[in-house]
Amino acid sequence: MGTPRRPTRERILDAALLRFGSRGFEAVSLDDIAAAVGVTKQTVLYWFPSKDELLWAVIERSAEELTVTIEAALRSAGRGFDRVEAVVRAVFRPAVRRPELLGLVRELNRLGPDVFERLLAGMRPLVERGATFLDEEMAAGRMRRGDPRLVLSLAYATVIGVATEPEVLRAVGWQPSAAGLRHLRSELLAYLRAALSPPGTA
Repeated sequence: MGTPRRPTRERILDAALLRFGSRGFEAVSLDDIAAAVGVTKQTVLYWFPSKDELLWAVIERSAEELTVTIEAALRSAGRGFDRVEAVVRAVFRPAVRRPELLGLVRELNRLGPDVFERLLAGMRPLVERGATFLDEEMAAGRMRRGDPRLVLSLAYATVIGVATEPEVLRAVGWQPSAAGLRHLRSELLAYLRAALSPPGTA
């Protein structure tokens, strides 16, 4: 007995994510997505009245997937830097399994703040938890004291920037292989540990 076929709406979202994340939003047409799914353009428009509406649906589903992945990582992590490491590992996992998800994050950065805000809106509760966690860790002396929200923003920019800009990394000789990703993750974690450790403990 074969695997049940995914509903049409989900297959459209899958195809849109893959193409928006790998080729860019502007370079992909609804005809491209319809052809990939094996339906007509009118079927795509039945589910998503415009290309922008399709993008919003892709963003919202991607935000949900990232949130679920990070939440699961946090539940299994301890305290202190263990939680930071769990989040970094959770973000890097799609780089191996679903690179188009990170490609979408990169694309949203290029489409402007209004579009990117749509992704962050879905992840805001997780962001608030992150800021609270950093504040508690700083108060307990397990992390360097600073502005929790600014530290979270800098850590986010570092992790997402490294994970979504392979062109920059290739310029310094990095290769996008499984071994390369493991080395990149190790270097990034070492950098974040040094940045977040209290003075005299790094």
